[in-house]
Amino acid sequence: MRKNSAIILGCALAIAVGMTATVWAELSPDEMAKLGNELTPMGAIKAGNADGTIPAWDGGISSPPTGWEKGMHYIDPFADDEILFTITAANMDQYADKLTVGQKALLTTYPETYKMNVYPTHRSAAFPQRIYDMTKEIAGTARLTEGGNGVTGAINGIPFPIPKEGVEAIWNHLLRYRADGASRTIGQAAPTRGGSYTLVKFYDEFYMQYSMEGKTEADLNNRILFFKQEVMAPARLAGGILLVGETMDQVKEHRNAWLYNPGQRRVRRAPNVAYDNPGTAADAMRTSDQFDMYNGAPDRYDWKLVGRMEIYVPYNSYKLQDPSVKFKEILTPLHINQDFPRYELHRVWVVDSTLKEKARHIYKRRTFYLDEDSWQIVAVDAYDKRDQLWRVSEGHIMNYYNVPATWTSLEVHTDLQAGRYLAIGLNSEFPPYEFDIKRSLEDYTPAALRRAGKR
Repeated sequence: MRKNSAIILGCALAIAVGMTATVWAELSPDEMAKLGNELTPMGAIKAGNADGTIPAWDGGISSPPTGWEKGMHYIDPFADDEILFTITAANMDQYADKLTVGQKALLTTYPETYKMNVYPTHRSAAFPQRIYDMTKEIAGTARLTEGGNGVTGAINGIPFPIPKEGVEAIWNHLLRYRADGASRTIGQAAPTRGGSYTLVKFYDEFYMQYSMEGKTEADLNNRILFFKQEVMAPARLAGGILLVGETMDQVKEHRNAWLYNPGQRRVRRAPNVAYDNPGTAADAMRTSDQFDMYNGAPDRYDWKLVGRMEIYVPYNSYKLQDPSVKFKEILTPLHINQDFPRYELHRVWVVDSTLKEKARHIYKRRTFYLDEDSWQIVAVDAYDKRDQLWRVSEGHIMNYYNVPATWTSLEVHTDLQAGRYLAIGLNSEFPPYEFDIKRSLEDYTPAALRRAGKR
């Protein structure tokens, strides 16, 4: 959208909704000039930190390393790195200023087994040049719609590379680039305190039309992406299929969702696939809006942009999808096997969200930590109605360098009160993600869902 058109649209919206709308100012020319110079094309600080523990961003990994071929799991480009040090309950005070509240709680709750192996920092995040170009182009036109519950004036790129409000940073996560389309076979498990679990196997597809080259905002018809998920195992759950159409302006139109029930062989609308309703086959260990670390409408929370911090976060997590690593090695009692995660010191944007006075959600407050190089959420602290820390989430991320894009290799949601956790995204025993699937909008309709269903 051109700049003048965006201004006209913004004014029309303000007139239409009166004083209930909030208009966010566009970036100044000086701010725009920083993108690609002192800031990366995505809005991160390009320079390293003062003591050299965070290096400067040099473009990340934009192509596969030698030896990698299509159809392979991802070769770890940093496999030769050695552990710099290990954070435990005994020495955590030494690193307290670079730990999240949730990480400190995990170390304290499981002092005998929980640890964080810290490795050298590699700013590996990279994206296609067209995403960088579009980010700069839309930085002057992107606007939040009424209440921050939608975005207009944006396509392909990150809408708010220099965020002024917390909800802008969250929309950056929601609209970040993960490829045009992708499919994956993944596992989900919620071990008991003793470590036993039943693996749930999913087949997921993503049709991310917001990111597709050549698309215009009008082409989207208010749809960011389509997501389809089929339960493949266990047998008692197999055959159920979820279809979601995620909207860009969630005031104008809420998320569309449908479920295919294999027993009834019927497709039904699924309005409850949102907010704090239980996630699919998750044993009530995560909410619908915790999938992908956070998804859906932001309307039930007030969002505060706290600022940037340097935090030890899960990063370059190639070991978790290494085919030599079995699920049973990862899934240990109380928390995942901490021999496999890799932690690095990175700058993150911190966003604190507080439930609105008359809104409903099981989490009264959540603190989000977003990687500044990719806008991927890497950690979340979730609090209950008593203001007690309840669940701690970590998004173990890596660069899918054949795209390139930064995304999770595993999400882990740990319930401190129940002494259990949920791991979703287990992939080492399944085929690697595919990023060149050929699909069309016709593949993501209720009629297509009905055709895909089988008893």
